[in-house]
Amino acid sequence: MRNDAALVILAGGEGRRIGGAKPLRAFGGERLIDRALRQARVWSDLIAIAVRGASQVEPVEAVLIRDRDIPGPLGGLISGLEFARQNKRAFLLSIPADMPFLPHDLRDRLTAHIGDHACALAASGGQLHPVCGLWRSTALDQVEDYAAAGRRSLKGFAGQLGFASVDWPVDGADPFFNVNTSEDLAEAARAER
Repeated sequence: MRNDAALVILAGGEGRRIGGAKPLRAFGGERLIDRALRQARVWSDLIAIAVRGASQVEPVEAVLIRDRDIPGPLGGLISGLEFARQNKRAFLLSIPADMPFLPHDLRDRLTAHIGDHACALAASGGQLHPVCGLWRSTALDQVEDYAAAGRRSLKGFAGQLGFASVDWPVDGADPFFNVNTSEDLAEAARAER
């Protein structure tokens, strides 16, 4: 089961709201990117980090792949789907570098709910989190046309493909809490205690 999906950590954003270099920010005694890698290694034996430039995450012990030159996380998803296909993996699990509380059962629950859908996306608190998804590698066949039409939304792409939404309960801290600002980072540190 672990060997049927590649995993991509989406780390190509500029992180302007936090002053840049978001994946390198310290959290709980480690950098956000290192925490994401530690989580990723539980879910897959084939991991890549999608970046616009190596300086966004280095030094790091992982395969780095270049985001497509497309604004937002769609560029990282495309590169991740190419990575999965090149390595003959049927699925790609995508996670962002800036969600430090991802649930341990992320991969298992997405896998259990994908069924005949092209992808399964995480949701919590009534909000969809399309950066946390299990995508069939065959989605690569449709993403090029989607991007060529000037579309950039992961949610829109998933909607075009047909997706399953998998809801996690929010009991205390949201497992999909996203760090975008210094205040978010401080809030996450308080929540982890």
